[in-house]
Amino acid sequence: MRGLWYSIHSNKTFRVHYWFSVNEILFLRKIDYFHLRMGNNELQQEFFNYVKSTLPAHISLPDELCELLNISADSAYRRLRGEKSLTFSELKILCEKFHVSLDQVLNLQNDTVAFRAPDLTATYQSFADYLTNIMMGVKFFHQYKEKKIMYLCKDAPLWDFYIFPELAAFKTFFFLRSVRNEPDYFQKKFSLKEFPFEDCFAIGQETLRLFNEIPCEELWNNESWNSTINQVAYYREAGLFKTINDCELVIDSIIRSIDHLEKQAAVGQKFMPGDTELRYRAPIQFYVNDLIIGNNTIYGEVDGNKISWVTYSVLNILITKEKRFNDHIFSNFNTLKSRSALVSGSGERERVKFFNSLREKVNALRK
Repeated sequence: MRGLWYSIHSNKTFRVHYWFSVNEILFLRKIDYFHLRMGNNELQQEFFNYVKSTLPAHISLPDELCELLNISADSAYRRLRGEKSLTFSELKILCEKFHVSLDQVLNLQNDTVAFRAPDLTATYQSFADYLTNIMMGVKFFHQYKEKKIMYLCKDAPLWDFYIFPELAAFKTFFFLRSVRNEPDYFQKKFSLKEFPFEDCFAIGQETLRLFNEIPCEELWNNESWNSTINQVAYYREAGLFKTINDCELVIDSIIRSIDHLEKQAAVGQKFMPGDTELRYRAPIQFYVNDLIIGNNTIYGEVDGNKISWVTYSVLNILITKEKRFNDHIFSNFNTLKSRSALVSGSGERERVKFFNSLREKVNALRK
């Protein structure tokens, strides 16, 4: 029978027959490579160094090992020092817990990038659950002493829809009816009285407060509010607002949101409507690029480590800590930034021009 010969140990071989997929064979080769290098404990210490670098300062890696692997403190430290090799089952547990791929462990220099897709396994009972998950993603940054967010905004960030309750209610209804196709809303028309979504607004407000405490760079374009404007226009033309007043209140809310963002850009700080200067205001650098739309991607830096969130299918995200990928897109972000106009703090002329153009588009909905 034809097949492939594959060596597991220097003194053993076994036959991999033709019915194994290419991915399975590649995985076995990775395991073999891992095993050979683990013999010298070099890779194991690299692995633990990487995991430790991603943990917040208050989390103890030895304590985590004790709990996850059900071992004593002495056994945990022997693994950390490389005196005892990890088993494959232990490696699997640690990779799943700390979201590390085998490619990362082996430091393979290929074009494969490992992403987490938490929405594949999440079970959201409501849209409030989804927003809570987003809030926890923002809260993640608060575990670290040094933190920064860079946001490439094809559309306005999700939390900016929750500055004021009318827009928050409309966007929540839109996501449920037109994106998630929830049957409970499909035959409904939007009404602020019937669908205030107060729970979602409260979660969105808390997410915004958490976000406002993180230094940030945002790169916007002239079309960043277009999708929301088009959604309002479609609902109005399709008769999906219960009353004209509902539509007008949503339009007013969009204008107030844009006004608030302009105030933040003017002072170069983030804050909630009505906040006093006694509350901490994280700095924001607000850039505008007239030529490139880009996509909705968040780049984060925490205690010297990089992480990226890439959106797909409107509301879902992919997450990676893969160094080569993050270095590449961070470089691209900085290139785009260098070709954009800084409108926060200084740049009053460009700032006024940009926000006035947004308001003109929104007010056109009234005609």
